[in-house]
Amino acid sequence: MKKALVHDWFYTHAGAENVVQSITNVWDDFDFYSLIDFLNDEDRKAVLKGKHCTTSFIQKFPTAKSNHRKFLQWFPRAIESLDVSQYDVVISSSSSVAKGVLTHQNQLHICYCHSPMRYAWNLYFEYLKSKGLERGIKGWYAQKVLHYIRQWDVISTPRVDYFIANSKYIAQRIKKIYNREATVIYPPVNTDVFTLENDKEEYYIAASRLVAYKRIDVIVEAFSNLPNKKLIVVGDGPEMKKLKKLAKKNVQFVGKADQKAMIVYLQKAKALVFAADEDFGILPVEAQSCGTPVIAFQKGGLLETVIDGETGVFFDRQTPEAIETAIAAFESMKFSPELIRKNALRFSRDRFEKELNAFVTEKINEFYPWKKDILNT
Repeated sequence: MKKALVHDWFYTHAGAENVVQSITNVWDDFDFYSLIDFLNDEDRKAVLKGKHCTTSFIQKFPTAKSNHRKFLQWFPRAIESLDVSQYDVVISSSSSVAKGVLTHQNQLHICYCHSPMRYAWNLYFEYLKSKGLERGIKGWYAQKVLHYIRQWDVISTPRVDYFIANSKYIAQRIKKIYNREATVIYPPVNTDVFTLENDKEEYYIAASRLVAYKRIDVIVEAFSNLPNKKLIVVGDGPEMKKLKKLAKKNVQFVGKADQKAMIVYLQKAKALVFAADEDFGILPVEAQSCGTPVIAFQKGGLLETVIDGETGVFFDRQTPEAIETAIAAFESMKFSPELIRKNALRFSRDRFEKELNAFVTEKINEFYPWKKDILNT
């Protein structure tokens, strides 16, 4: 039985690529397809078991490596240019267009949906505002492209036989946008690497790509109003200059960190502060895996991963004042690192791989009843 895995793009090793890595841990005989493939050798070995992808024509576009998103208007045509018609099983890993790969009635297509396209749906107005595309000729063109993208996104939905969502929050979004049910299988968190540390230091941590929707700005503002509390900001991105202007001396920017450094930062932190409306949020689970509590915005996937008063504290508005209040409440409470880690173990990589294997094997047996249990288990 021939199997293809279609991913939006391979240019970094982040949360979505961790999902792909776990999928290839379950089945090691995929052929890979993607809009682009610019992984370095180390990430290719980890995520794709050293294999290369078949890519779309966007791979050859100038600046595709540095900024593939500028070719958004070509994404639907590019993903449809990938010929996967010879495969029995297609698994797509999609937060953009991978789910829209062309499949026919004799193929089983299962989509692991990280989210329907955020910039076209739930973050549409925020995206336009952050890019200065609310008005003018460029704004008109961007809005026209995104209108087309939304139409294509809905039209391409029937190409998927079964949706898997990475959280109940995303399952609700899939239902709202696509009118399709989705089975929830939480993404894999490497709890074997992010290990327990009981000895905490006197600093808080915020970490992410420094882009607007992650709302690192309100965290930095909150700590700038709390000069006796130290905040370490890990990450890089287009918001860096803006954030440094907001920061006081108690806020330290350390840039992008590799996994080894990130583990230490999370293990030693007093708490992770997280202000994004996240689909699932792997980082807060990694922090909990280290026994580190989370001070988090009370929305999205974190409602499924953080237990208020037990593994963290919630705040209900993305404002500096709400975060300051949450920090004060946090410091009046006691937390058990062992209990916090126990909560994180619910999202382990081993659990993900077993649940995914069971789901896919069941659907294959239903779709190909004459080829029972043909996948490697």
